[in-house]
Amino acid sequence: MRCPICNAPDTQVLETRESDEGAVVRRRRRCLACGRRFTTYERAEIKPPTVVKRNGAREPFDRQKLLASLELALRKRPVSHEAIEQAVDRIESELLATGRSEIASAEIGERAMETLKSLDKIGYIRYASVYRNFEDIDAFAQFVKTIKQSRRSRPRVAPLSTPHVADLDLFTEQPSAASRSTSSLPLSDQPQLLPTDHPHEEAPPA
Repeated sequence: MRCPICNAPDTQVLETRESDEGAVVRRRRRCLACGRRFTTYERAEIKPPTVVKRNGAREPFDRQKLLASLELALRKRPVSHEAIEQAVDRIESELLATGRSEIASAEIGERAMETLKSLDKIGYIRYASVYRNFEDIDAFAQFVKTIKQSRRSRPRVAPLSTPHVADLDLFTEQPSAASRSTSSLPLSDQPQLLPTDHPHEEAPPA
């Protein structure tokens, strides 16, 4: 394979790895001329269904167009390029698995939104704000509110934890066994202090 940087004819494969359950082969290459490294992806070329747009126009499925839209939604988000590539691979595989010759662009958009929803919530909201074309700010605010409610409705299990030695207050005097046993008695059975029993006080003369 030619180097995409210096156009030299010879490149060396440094690493080969399968992804998306073996549907894609990822190769890391190095140019023997300029020494630069780059990545290539190999996948079976099968004709995907034709995309039917909202206005009725038809066009071939464009993988790069879908990839660019996801990259734009995930711009400056903590999602790797490889993860985005794998997401596009899954969407493309799902479209091929339908066995249909044509598919609506709206269905592709919904599949992209579901993929973004599991990847990154911010990217999901960005994509939805453009794809669903909200009529006003109230509709968009209601959409965001729905996402927040769905996250809060998920059951959360509090992790079990045991106190660490460093968390214990070693300088606080612990009650003695006698005091603990006394404090556990009913209030009527506990010894009561008379007015003359207060420390540092003497009983008044008779």
